[in-house]
Amino acid sequence: MLMSNTDRPARLHFMANGFRVLAPGDHVVCAVSGTRIALDDLRYWSVAKQEAYASAALATEAMTPA
Repeated sequence: MLMSNTDRPARLHFMANGFRVLAPGDHVVCAVSGTRIALDDLRYWSVAKQEAYASAALATEAMTPA
């Protein structure tokens, strides 16, 4: 039986110009809001923190010192 990656979080390694899939899945979770981000929609992440973000505003919020 083939295993489906549906409804399973992926584990990624974020790099400057993309990411590498370490464990297959169909989404990642935003580090700020906790929302699911489909891998096809993933556009924002931090290489230093190895975190994904759902939007540019959330990425900016995560990287702005408190």
